Amino acid sequence: MTGQALGEHLEARILGRGWAAPARVDGTGEARLEAGAEKVRQSILLVLGTRRGERAMRPDFGAGLEDFLFEPLSSTTAALLRHRVETALVQWEPRIDVLEVLVDVAERGRGRLDITIGYRIRASNTFYNLVYPFFLQEGGAA
Repeated sequence: MTGQALGEHLEARILGRGWAAPARVDGTGEARLEAGAEKVRQSILLVLGTRRGERAMRPDFGAGLEDFLFEPLSSTTAALLRHRVETALVQWEPRIDVLEVLVDVAERGRGRLDITIGYRIRASNTFYNLVYPFFLQEGGAA
């Protein structure tokens, strides 16, 4: 096993391996699996995109960002979103340390906020950034 392959194998063992999110099939028709840092990134997106109460067996799972739809574009809304994201990630993604969450107005006329998350994967001490676009109006992505 090469050094890179060994590193990827160890990272997958430490950070986990599972179905890709969203679930899809690979070129052979099998369920696509993800591992390592990509699996962590997908898990963060899953937490942010899940409505509270959406999962029957885990009704408190998710960030519940949909509560902010139709809220005014204000510093109060941005601060509440930031707090909601930080709290959800600390609770539901134990493989990371949330270093910062920034909420910036991306498109004032369209009501889009960019939520930038700086995080560190604890097992590898590697830093990552993720930008999650959030629209304050339904259908804003179109």
